[in-house]
Amino acid sequence: MKARLAASVVLALAVAVGGSGCSLITYQATTEKYDASDGVSANVGDLEVRNLLLVKADDGEDANAVFTVSNHGDRDAELEIGLASGDPETVEVPAGEQVVLGVDEEPVLLTDVRAAPGGLADVFLSTEGAEGVEIQVPVLDGRLPEYRHLVP
Repeated sequence: MKARLAASVVLALAVAVGGSGCSLITYQATTEKYDASDGVSANVGDLEVRNLLLVKADDGEDANAVFTVSNHGDRDAELEIGLASGDPETVEVPAGEQVVLGVDEEPVLLTDVRAAPGGLADVFLSTEGAEGVEIQVPVLDGRLPEYRHLVP
């Protein structure tokens, strides 16, 4: 009787371990967070910036900053976005709201963007009460139809 019980327990453990497959020891890529689009993301205080990219004309130095920003705080906030070489632009983000910029509204123009399309530009993001962050943002142009209407 005890042998049968022990054999049942061992068999149940073998089925449980065998049924879990390789997931016990194999790397799971689905647990990694990543930017699934052309842009990049960053968090600054209560603000979450998502899918940030710059769209510029081949012959110009102005770029349209296209991104979404969400304010998870309980107070309105201002996001400052800019390059190290120029004056930052300020974006108002109401508390608990999400704002999409650079698409249908006035573009958020950054001046003196020297990175060529296909390159990266160093962009600084800051808001009051939080440490600013500097991220490398992809620079695109209007060659692809989905970005053509975003060129400044």
